Amino acid sequence: MGKKYRKVVVGGTFDRLHLGHKALLRKAFEVGKYVYIGLTSDEMIREKPYADKILPYEIRLKDLIKFFEVNGYSNYRVIKIHTAIGFADEMKSLEAIVVSEETYKGALIVNRAREEKGLRPLEIVTIGIVRSSLGPKISSSLIRAGLIDPFGRPLSSGNETPEGKAFKGQKRNTYGDTQCRS
Repeated sequence: MGKKYRKVVVGGTFDRLHLGHKALLRKAFEVGKYVYIGLTSDEMIREKPYADKILPYEIRLKDLIKFFEVNGYSNYRVIKIHTAIGFADEMKSLEAIVVSEETYKGALIVNRAREEKGLRPLEIVTIGIVRSSLGPKISSSLIRAGLIDPFGRPLSSGNETPEGKAFKGQKRNTYGDTQCRS
């Protein structure tokens, strides 16, 4: 089956890749033949919650690439962005933007910027919010605050390892969704 779009764009900070990020990226590769990922620069994230705990750009980039490798994704390009619109208002050949319900308004802003430059608006592909076991959405902010892990599980249950990264008897990588016992 062919992809619905030739070129799609997705953007974000992608700090501490979690299930929500993975769902967003998987949808982009599901619908697009070529996926362009706008990865926020270190300068752009200074006002985010717990900004001092956000991983540096180079580590976030390596984590993304590892995720793509583990999942067999190719035909992508990661581009550093310095604004919320990034390069999406400059690439005439883009056809769609993949967002979550939470970031849908950002897609509208991108489309407005494209129209102001005489480009056609992008089709908007939206995924649902991925919830944590605590109820709210899985977010990098909750992970940085030490409240949940990248799988949305609470970190206050006493089941954390001394490193605080995995649960007793289980180790999980942050790239794929596989579980390995050691």
